[in-house]
Amino acid sequence: MEMIARNPASGVYAASPDYIHALEVRHPSRLLFVSGTMGLDHERMAAADLDGQLELIWSNLRAILTSADMTVDNIVRLTSYLSDGAFVKANQNARLRALGGRAVPTTAIIVETLRDDWLVEIEIVAAG
Repeated sequence: MEMIARNPASGVYAASPDYIHALEVRHPSRLLFVSGTMGLDHERMAAADLDGQLELIWSNLRAILTSADMTVDNIVRLTSYLSDGAFVKANQNARLRALGGRAVPTTAIIVETLRDDWLVEIEIVAAG
């Protein structure tokens, strides 16, 4: 499988170092679509703060990926749902740490969550 970042030099705004416009995935043998994943522990309790929830989300995502014999290196698309626009930077930093700085197509959306204590939810697509 080959992954190629696509950032046109003209006709669209420039991509930043942690952002790409598109990711071409050539010859994947399988795709994994992961539901929105929240910062919940084994007892379905949300961590008390944003950093704790982001840590749990990425731990949960790694466990889901592992169940499909994949890692965060297989992520090819990511959408974050944030309950507050003030969470953008912390979410971005957590993503960059989790992906080792690797850029994938991302979208962050500010939403009203299903419960007040759910601060962020992340869904991914992975290819292998």
